[in-house]
Amino acid sequence: MLTYRFKLYKSKNDKYLEAYNNIACEIWNHCIALERRYYRLFGKHQNKYALMKHLTKLKRLPKYAHWKKLNSQAIQNVVERIDRSYKAFFDHVKQKKGGRKSPPHFCKKKNYKSFTLKQTGYVIDGNSAYIMGRRYKLFKSRNIEGAIKTVTVKKMPTGDWYLCVTTDHEAKRNYARTGNSVGMDFGFKDFLVLSDSVKIQSPEYLKQSLSELKRLSRNLSLKTEGSRNYEKVKRQLAKLHEHIASQRRDFFFKLANDLCRKYDIIGIEDLSLKGMQALWGRKESDLAYGEFVQILEYVAASADKKVVKIDRWAPSTKTCSECGCRVELSLKDRTWICPHCGAVHDRDVNAAINIRNLALAA
Repeated sequence: MLTYRFKLYKSKNDKYLEAYNNIACEIWNHCIALERRYYRLFGKHQNKYALMKHLTKLKRLPKYAHWKKLNSQAIQNVVERIDRSYKAFFDHVKQKKGGRKSPPHFCKKKNYKSFTLKQTGYVIDGNSAYIMGRRYKLFKSRNIEGAIKTVTVKKMPTGDWYLCVTTDHEAKRNYARTGNSVGMDFGFKDFLVLSDSVKIQSPEYLKQSLSELKRLSRNLSLKTEGSRNYEKVKRQLAKLHEHIASQRRDFFFKLANDLCRKYDIIGIEDLSLKGMQALWGRKESDLAYGEFVQILEYVAASADKKVVKIDRWAPSTKTCSECGCRVELSLKDRTWICPHCGAVHDRDVNAAINIRNLALAA
């Protein structure tokens, strides 16, 4: 499956997309209320097909006649989203997984951001998209390959609308087999340290734009909430955040493609990202190691390369990569000498070599 994302031109028809999105939000809240009432009465989650039939009957009533403006499959998708959320919540509870997991909750219209069409309700013709009969021009940056499965209309915090087109096309990157393997150690001083002693620095785009973010945040706090100036500054702030995220994502894709060209097997650590976020906050968010791992796994899968995660508790840093001797180190010890074999180690490079060895063993 491959998803294309195209930005829509500003149009007077955007008000209809807003109306469709608001109807989807109204149906979401109605279904959440029904689910909660059903659980109070019967102590279980309601069948999604029964809920779909109920909504079909409601559309015949004058009170809910405006729901007919939204495509019937988009309404079904709202129910499917709720069903997936409840199943994920109950699975989390049954399996007693760590962390917090909440059931789906009521949503304000300003926070509901998308609706999805499946077989009907859309036509994509060249640089135009027809959504429920109305034409929208899109920035078509590339041709769509494969059969279209779903089309999701999504509203961004900046107020822009995007078209996310999912197809059955499988993305393939024709990278040659190299026979090389590498281990990568994540750090805050150096973003990635490779087992062949290469150190990769993060551009830290959030840090680069921090002064501008602070200025806009201060400016927003001085505006009256709900006023035109408040909404204007809010959009500017959202646009800056979107720009930072786009820069970071571009860097990650280029780095992931470069790694997959050079190596067939890539070993990484399975780190506790929530714990790191709690300890280092903004720094960890700026480095965004979790997002990079997701992109790396996606690129590797499309290039027929392998990403191997090793156990986060594996003593990769404190183990000598030459003889396997374990030593006690503090965070201040950046280089150390093995007391058993006398090998001199850079802390991060040694950890990366051990990660590579563990990945190959796995």
